[in-house]
Amino acid sequence: MSDSNTDHLNQPAGYVPPKVWTWDKNNGGKFANINRPVSGATHEKTLPKGRHPFQLYSLGTPNGQKVTILLEELLAAGHSGAEYDAWLIRIGDGDQFSSGFISVNPNSKIPAMVDYSTNPATNLFESGSMLFYLAEKFGAFLPTEHYARAATMNWLMWQMGSAPFVGGGFGHFYAYAPFKMEYAINRYAMETKRQLDVLDKHLAHHEYMIGETYTIADMAIYPWYGAMMRTAYNAQEFLSVHEYTHLNRWVELIESRPAVQRGIRVNRVASPPANPLPERHDASDFDQTTESKS
Repeated sequence: MSDSNTDHLNQPAGYVPPKVWTWDKNNGGKFANINRPVSGATHEKTLPKGRHPFQLYSLGTPNGQKVTILLEELLAAGHSGAEYDAWLIRIGDGDQFSSGFISVNPNSKIPAMVDYSTNPATNLFESGSMLFYLAEKFGAFLPTEHYARAATMNWLMWQMGSAPFVGGGFGHFYAYAPFKMEYAINRYAMETKRQLDVLDKHLAHHEYMIGETYTIADMAIYPWYGAMMRTAYNAQEFLSVHEYTHLNRWVELIESRPAVQRGIRVNRVASPPANPLPERHDASDFDQTTESKS
């Protein structure tokens, strides 16, 4: 593992990986307090439950926004059975490590959801799985035609596999790591720009991700890559996002949808977006400003 001719270039200087890795609780940058090499609950706490069929436990990160966008789109399309309560999970405080949360999602990541319209209730985790479950359950935003359905699933899985390189890769090393590492930033900036280019070239010939049809693929991709085109990590100039004109056209199309505008507000505690909504228990909650709820 060590090459004495290059060890001085390591970061920190002279670092050589040990034979056996051990956990340094102080290492990890901004999120060191919630990252750990083991799973399981750290404390006992029962999850709250509201009156609607779907109980969502989340935070308005891109992964959380995927689900709230779909729920709002389903309601806008007339699927009243998609009514939901959205409870705020403060991951910085470790809410995702409660016994109640882990009983729904043993991976202790947001979002997690319970469908109480089934008997017994159905536990759901992983945002892509939740999008597929809801789209199938309500017969909406997932094409039934063979080729369009396959394409939708292709792009949904693409997003699930690609976004970690953008968030945990580029975003972490560009914005959150305890010090700047040229090698890591260059590696993940290159991959992030490659992904933006993949989308840009595809959208040059498609109105939505699946041609003229708005699907869960759009809802999965928009929160991550729309954010990269607008505000994420304050890296828009660094990544030259103005180059991706077809992607920008699609972002404008998706962000103009009222259900999307509602969905990205849910489980947010700070701007953007304007007027965040930490918890959502009724459609009328969107009419209340942050100031009137505080």
